[in-house]
Amino acid sequence: MIVGFATILFVIAVGAGLAHVGVVDDEMIVTLGEVAFFAAMPALLVVTVSRIDLVGAGVNVVASASALAVNLVLYALVARLVWRRPAGEVVIGSLVSGYVNAGNLGIAIAAFVVGDVGVVVPTLLLQLLVVQPIALVVLDRLRGGAAGAAAALRRVATNPLTVAAVIGSVIAIAGWPLPEVVEAPLSLLGGAAIPLMLLSYGAALRLSPPVGRSGHTAEVALASGLKLAVMPVVAWAVASALGLEGPALLGVVLTAALPSAQNIFLHATRYRVGQDVARETILVTTVAALPVALVVAAVLG
Repeated sequence: MIVGFATILFVIAVGAGLAHVGVVDDEMIVTLGEVAFFAAMPALLVVTVSRIDLVGAGVNVVASASALAVNLVLYALVARLVWRRPAGEVVIGSLVSGYVNAGNLGIAIAAFVVGDVGVVVPTLLLQLLVVQPIALVVLDRLRGGAAGAAAALRRVATNPLTVAAVIGSVIAIAGWPLPEVVEAPLSLLGGAAIPLMLLSYGAALRLSPPVGRSGHTAEVALASGLKLAVMPVVAWAVASALGLEGPALLGVVLTAALPSAQNIFLHATRYRVGQDVARETILVTTVAALPVALVVAAVLG
């Protein structure tokens, strides 16, 4: 677990260092994000999801969905009704309060701590196939995209991350192995996804105001508190009530305790909204998630 966190922080630090010496600037941050969004991440998703066993994840799905829904709704209610934040900022803040780093750190923790990568799969697919498509449609619409059901469906069908997740799910359900001639180049390209996101994120940290100086302290505190405290508790309560126990329960709660996913910053950068909240919340939750995860593992492990 510690190795997983240390690896992420190291690559983020490299991105910050590149920005510090002038190798990466604001325009390149956007470029790195676009390459990850349109090429590397889709390749990674196809390969990763296609290898997943999708059978027997009912309770996990309910617990994960409940925890995610509680966080999304709580943040949205406070940000929109109390603080009167614009809709785009509410979407990004809600996502960063509940959308976990399941595809990178989650898989590593599931493998090395729980001993079963399958425990993180329901959350991964829930985010990729339900939450992310809806959020991207809303963000695209807010940016001035066409209205109507047909336009919304077109945005979902042409979003590279959603398409990749669907393709991977179909392959996994059908039990088809990816031919080596297909898997090899996809794996090579997908291997660039996480480094690109982390380098972009680290560079943005260096070129942006320090945490607490962007004027969004309240939003960051709310999103971080929901992510690190509320989400694991809700996941534990629902999973326990449904009879989950042992390593399966540990896996669900650990997944809920993961830090906010870096790809939310990718979306914030792409749609030019909520970058400060996304950047600072990801940093806070990434640093604080390790001790939270250690406590969870000690209590439930």
